[in-house]
Amino acid sequence: MTDELDLLRQTAGFPDRLKEVTLLMTDPDVIADRKRYEELSREYKEISDVVNASERVRLLRSNLFENREMLASEKDPEMLEMLGDEISKIEEELPRAEEALRLLLVPKDPLDAKNAIMEIRAGTGGDEAALFAGDLYKMYSKFCEEQGWKTTTTSYSEGNLGGFKEIVFQVEGTDVYGTLKYESGVHRVQRVPVTETQGRIQTSAATVAVLPEVDEEEVEIKETDIRLDLFCASGPGGQGVNTTYSAVRMTHLPTGIVVQCQDERSQLKNKAKALAELRARVYDIEHQKHLDEIASRRKSMVSTGDRSAKIRTYNFPQGRVTDHRVGVTIYNINDVLSGHFAPFTEALRLKDTEA
Repeated sequence: MTDELDLLRQTAGFPDRLKEVTLLMTDPDVIADRKRYEELSREYKEISDVVNASERVRLLRSNLFENREMLASEKDPEMLEMLGDEISKIEEELPRAEEALRLLLVPKDPLDAKNAIMEIRAGTGGDEAALFAGDLYKMYSKFCEEQGWKTTTTSYSEGNLGGFKEIVFQVEGTDVYGTLKYESGVHRVQRVPVTETQGRIQTSAATVAVLPEVDEEEVEIKETDIRLDLFCASGPGGQGVNTTYSAVRMTHLPTGIVVQCQDERSQLKNKAKALAELRARVYDIEHQKHLDEIASRRKSMVSTGDRSAKIRTYNFPQGRVTDHRVGVTIYNINDVLSGHFAPFTEALRLKDTEA
């Protein structure tokens, strides 16, 4: 009971703050300040979600109490059956509603609201690892599509039999980094490769890195610190793609970081995308000490493609996916690879809270 009371106590000040934010968003000075207005819009959504979730929990608890009291004094068999059914439904729904509220109350990292840059690389396993990297890319693409997020590929290198040796893409939307940051690490797959003739199971790996996209004012990159190389893009897009120097490669001289983008026909657009990725990678290095303090973003998670650094295993023969950080297993591998990996994310967010 103490935990139940504490859960709703944590939401006590939210309705008043919601009124304050609503009023601020009508202030002409705030409306004219785009950055301030966007910050308040995000806060409004977060607070609204908490208020709605807490009201749902409060209503369910109230209904459960009233139905139990009625059950204790009711004599009519039909009414007893109806009340019993209603109580069972509420007892099934209430824990889910409380869990949803708990997740909304998890303290947010200031970076959570940002867009993200994702990188998937084939690790141990050769061609099979590249195919698995392709499976992971499809999984994230479907997930992002269901969230209503926009994905844009900036660079990629295809595997010999399909999939990717490496692919980098940007994700834009609401709370992108806060949702996807838990995907950083080494993902391991166990299955029979397409090239295996004797049916032997092979273990391969791919690494996933998720970086927050940072604003220009957050990371200063001088033009004199960048070596810019232009080249002809390759791949689909028509004859113009292969004859125009639209592809961009940037080298950050102080750190040695190299990024490239050839997705757009426009050289200016490719420059902008490459610079956004470079900014994120430089930010990642400059804030390494801070990142190391937060387990979900430890650099060691994406240091190599070695199988020993696994965070999640996709076992095809047994049809299961296990996240080793929280010990959660989903026995529907096809569903997970279709983008439904939210149970892992929710469990990891709760673990962050406990830590």
